Amino acid sequence: METLTAPISAAFSAIFPRSPRMALDKEGDALLDKDQEVVKSEFRVEGMTCGACVKSIEDGLRSQPGICSIQVALLAERAVVEYDPVAWTDDKIAEEISDMGFDATLIPTSATSTLALRVFGMTCGSCVATIEKQVATLPGVLSVAVSLPTERAQIEYNRALVNPRDIVECVEDCGFDAVLADDNDATQMQSLTKTKEIQVWRRQFWTSFAFAVPVVFIGMVAMHIPFLMPIVNYRICTGIYLGDLLVFFLTIPVQFWLGRRFYHNAWKAVKHGSATMDVLVVLGTTSAFVYSFFVMVCAMFNSNPDFRPAVFFDTSTMLITFVSLGRYLENSAKGKTSAALTDLMALAPSMATIYTDAPACTAEKKIATELVQVGDTVKIVPGDKIPADGTLLKGTSTVDESAVTGEPVPALKQIGDSVIGGTVNGLGTFDMLVTRAGNDTALAQIVKLVEEAQTSKAPIQAFADKVAGYFVPTVISLALVTFLAWLVISHLLAPESLPKLFTAPGETRLAVCLKLCISVVVVACPCALGLSTPTAIMVGTGVGAKNGILIKGGRALEASKDVKTVVLDKTGTVTEGKLTLVDLVWAGDDDGFEGLVDGTSLEGLTADGQTSKRDMLSMVSVAEARSEHPLARAIAHYGKSTLGPHTEPTIESFESVTGQGVKARMTLASHVGRTLLIGNAAFISDTSLP
Repeated sequence: METLTAPISAAFSAIFPRSPRMALDKEGDALLDKDQEVVKSEFRVEGMTCGACVKSIEDGLRSQPGICSIQVALLAERAVVEYDPVAWTDDKIAEEISDMGFDATLIPTSATSTLALRVFGMTCGSCVATIEKQVATLPGVLSVAVSLPTERAQIEYNRALVNPRDIVECVEDCGFDAVLADDNDATQMQSLTKTKEIQVWRRQFWTSFAFAVPVVFIGMVAMHIPFLMPIVNYRICTGIYLGDLLVFFLTIPVQFWLGRRFYHNAWKAVKHGSATMDVLVVLGTTSAFVYSFFVMVCAMFNSNPDFRPAVFFDTSTMLITFVSLGRYLENSAKGKTSAALTDLMALAPSMATIYTDAPACTAEKKIATELVQVGDTVKIVPGDKIPADGTLLKGTSTVDESAVTGEPVPALKQIGDSVIGGTVNGLGTFDMLVTRAGNDTALAQIVKLVEEAQTSKAPIQAFADKVAGYFVPTVISLALVTFLAWLVISHLLAPESLPKLFTAPGETRLAVCLKLCISVVVVACPCALGLSTPTAIMVGTGVGAKNGILIKGGRALEASKDVKTVVLDKTGTVTEGKLTLVDLVWAGDDDGFEGLVDGTSLEGLTADGQTSKRDMLSMVSVAEARSEHPLARAIAHYGKSTLGPHTEPTIESFESVTGQGVKARMTLASHVGRTLLIGNAAFISDTSLP
């Protein structure tokens, strides 16, 4: 007797009805006109680093007339905007977000899609015109753009009227070869894994690090090495020393070349009346650089020829280096939070085999999964991933649906049964009729649900974003207060009453006060405050989806902290997710069963009076070891661990019947031959024994 186990397969959902014609204004206490037409669009927003960036975008758009509501998700890099179509368009909103310092692109609605093709065989402008003209004649094609130099075509179409395969075949009918460019999936996967951002910030960090090392060495180490002291302390003119000059020239590319990204984003943020982490970086590094340059220039006119100003160019280079390292680590962490979602997206196979002459089903053709459409007849062989949702037309098999349903036991599929795209076929071969393809499959809907859940905000996250929005101005205010307070104190108190920092060699009161001011700026970072909650939501919803738990948004996840009791709809729901054989029941002579007390005892004979229980368990475990069924693996594992090292029976023949059982002919160590049937009752009763 086997005890079956199954993993968690549950769903949390929180539904909060909201009329699309009703939205709160920016103060949250007035409603827009209920009869006003509202359009909802979704944008991919790149370049956000913290909660201050989120608040900057939300406040910037929410203050505009005609914007009904906006919701920005930091880690998912999505913005959902509801707006008045009379005052705004999608392009105008994307441009407004871009003006704030972020890259925004519209995500097409479900009714329309964009297809990117690579077209081979074009030689001139006439080829381009031919393709554009022919493809444009297809019903449902909204726009066509073909580029001869890049050999690419961009087609926008209505999925309800035309499908990608029709477009590809139209291009091929024109005499050219066309293949999918996979731009959409590649862009989405890169966005989720932060591939582009990780590469950019890794390169920026190592480049700035290459400049920072010599800057720190010359400014802080070389002056203590005897044979280098004469070089770095060599006076070029009054107030200008070789070491300071080298550090100055090494800092320029870090400050204005590698740091141009911070200046660009900071300017756009300030222009729109917001303050982000980039503003803090620019203030800190620019203050250090400008002050150091200013005191060097002033030192040239100092009456003391041996005067050497206190410069801290190293503050600028090290700050940009550490911020770049932080951004690199931050994006790496963001990419890992999306691992569960990218795993779901990767379940779909890349290729599928369809019949081009259905229902005869004699001519086969391999095509990209994206080209499979409703009504196709697809051939599925053992081990194949199912490319779309459909129903069985011919054949029988078992299908592993654990990746979608969480159920570890393969489901038996017969003619008329439904199969889910992304699941894995067992040992059988069958033909299926596609009923849902592309973005309409169950797998695509699960991915969409998880994406929406990760985009939604928990109530606590809205509070964190609001605090992060005031964080940067507060830090700047504290830095100014620090500077002014110490400047006043340093002039009021006697030198011996001040901290030793003020009396260090080469230091001036203004320089020390500026250092303290910069320290306040650089140690403050709103990123952790704004990242903590969305990171928890993304990880929670992603891992939940991977384990069969669909959590619909941050609000539901936050509310789950108050759950005291979980009621499950059936037994065997909460398990380890793998099958285990825990006990045996031996058939008795009177067609009954022996008690469970000594069920695991292998002493004595089986009901036939000839075969020992030890030999029977050995035969069963050896036969089941050749099967891929989870039940068989559990039985084989139990037999191997229970019997230990022993002489196993020799299998002479083995046959597996999908969905029914196995038949094996074997010889025991005592040279006695046996035929063994393992399976369901119908299989055993219908199989004749020699």
